[in-house]
Amino acid sequence: MDAAEQNHLLPKKKKSETEDDKRRKRIVPGSLLKAVVRPGGGDSSPKDGDQIIYHCTVRTLDGVVVESTRSECGGRGLPIRDVLGKSKMILGLLEGIPTMHKAEIAMIASDDLGVVKKIVNEGEGWESPREPYEVKARISAKSGDGQVLLSPKEEPYFFTFGKFEVPKGLEIGIGTMARKEKAVIYVRKQYLTESPLMHIAHDLEEVHFEVELVHFIQVRDMLGDGRLIKRRIRDGRGEFPMDCPLQDSRLSVHYRGMLLNEDKTVFYDSRIENGDEPLEFSSGEGLVPEGFEMCTRLMLPGEIALVTCPPDYAYDKFPRPPGVPEGAHVQWEIELLGFETPRDWTGLDFQSIMNEAENIRSTGNRLFKEGKFELAKAKYEKVLREFNHVNPQDDEEGKVFGEARNMLHLNVAACLLKLGEWRKSVETCNKVLEAKPGHAKGLYRRGMAYMGGGEYEAARNDFNMMIKVDNSSEADASAALLKLKQKEQEAESKARKQFKGLFDKKPGVITEVGSEIREQTKTGEEVDETKDNEEDDETQEEESTTTVSTDSKWSEKAWPIMKNVMVQIGIQLGVALFGVLIFQFVSARFT
Repeated sequence: MDAAEQNHLLPKKKKSETEDDKRRKRIVPGSLLKAVVRPGGGDSSPKDGDQIIYHCTVRTLDGVVVESTRSECGGRGLPIRDVLGKSKMILGLLEGIPTMHKAEIAMIASDDLGVVKKIVNEGEGWESPREPYEVKARISAKSGDGQVLLSPKEEPYFFTFGKFEVPKGLEIGIGTMARKEKAVIYVRKQYLTESPLMHIAHDLEEVHFEVELVHFIQVRDMLGDGRLIKRRIRDGRGEFPMDCPLQDSRLSVHYRGMLLNEDKTVFYDSRIENGDEPLEFSSGEGLVPEGFEMCTRLMLPGEIALVTCPPDYAYDKFPRPPGVPEGAHVQWEIELLGFETPRDWTGLDFQSIMNEAENIRSTGNRLFKEGKFELAKAKYEKVLREFNHVNPQDDEEGKVFGEARNMLHLNVAACLLKLGEWRKSVETCNKVLEAKPGHAKGLYRRGMAYMGGGEYEAARNDFNMMIKVDNSSEADASAALLKLKQKEQEAESKARKQFKGLFDKKPGVITEVGSEIREQTKTGEEVDETKDNEEDDETQEEESTTTVSTDSKWSEKAWPIMKNVMVQIGIQLGVALFGVLIFQFVSARFT
């Protein structure tokens, strides 16, 4: 499974349809039009997740200005800051802005004016509430003809965003507001839904809501399944998320850990048990539980957050402190005191860049030795991404740079080998061999990947080629060929046992045979893994051994292995028999 670049999560649930997705479905031909007034520059356009800064004037079809950021149209002259795909926006903007280029001016005509906001007083910052934030707002409402529907109250109304606790159109409008902003939100009938806030009469065509967004608390569902929740209880300094330690950094925190039992038993408090000294750690190195690190990456300096964490992201996969039982759900109260980001490579000379790259690669090597292969891979891949912006100035620098890049690719390939991702390891080695076809280590590592995936002939070709291109690698190549021969013999012996009597079986018992094959294969993999774990782990500068992962899918390995075995034991299959055999494999795998 592909990991995220920094956050290594479990497979995500299928995302439910968002409100914006539902709104997009209502677009019909002719309902959304765009006219370019002034072309922009460049070829790139914003995409989901990008921060966008823009001026906007909203007019009715007869030209009346409803809202504007421009001073000449009654606005304050300050542009809007949104995160595309995250912030609540008029559908016309949501669809139109991704088609625009920087400095472009366009007119977008949309009939999606069921919710329109007019700013009365600007708010603070640019962050807006979203699901499942907790919101406090003063709200009053009038009908289109001025009838009071909801009287203003001194005490703000509290609701959870996304829980249908206010009318749908009002929530859409509040989702575009900043802290302490005051606005009038005009909501048409199609967006007026029943809620605990107020009753909606059937004859209402439009409601004008006067809203003051007093405060909101950022609540984030980190996994999307409600198990890992980060709740901000004190705001930090700066703008979210630009001023958060999103990239690997050196962090300083105070925290208190509690069990989620009736007594909320405290098992650790850094202010007490660490002599008021904060915990300092480098993110991206597996030094704290995964859920802890995921949440601190989304904190601002000075922020205090309450994190509720399930056991698989807390201490079930991390050394447990005294008093924390296995399978315990925990809660951390975390204060981010500050952080130091890695040194910016911009403006550094070539040698300084290479020194920085080597430092990160050394950290990756240490993580590899500790068996943290995903984290090690992330370190190597980070340097490779940075290398995309490095331009050597002469042949000597080009040679050093090329060697360093090849070594990093081989580091990644070694991690993939340990993770049992044979095909990806082969593809990574190919990048080295495309740049330098006779690279002995590249051939060796690719050969090991082929062998791990059961492609024995391809592995043999790479090991033999090693000897031809580099005589000094003959010892390593010979050892690899010997191991390859042993693997082939083991596979042949295993296949003879697995297929013994297979073709004597009646069709009705085919699933039983497949189950036997699968169980024997699993047992064989466990034996192979035990053998490999007895060998010493090496850094990527040395020759890496192959570990057979018990997590690898049986179906990914079955065909190349069985193809070789069939040739060796002389099984000749006709087309019909071949089809039956493949059906047997599939049936045995999925029944």
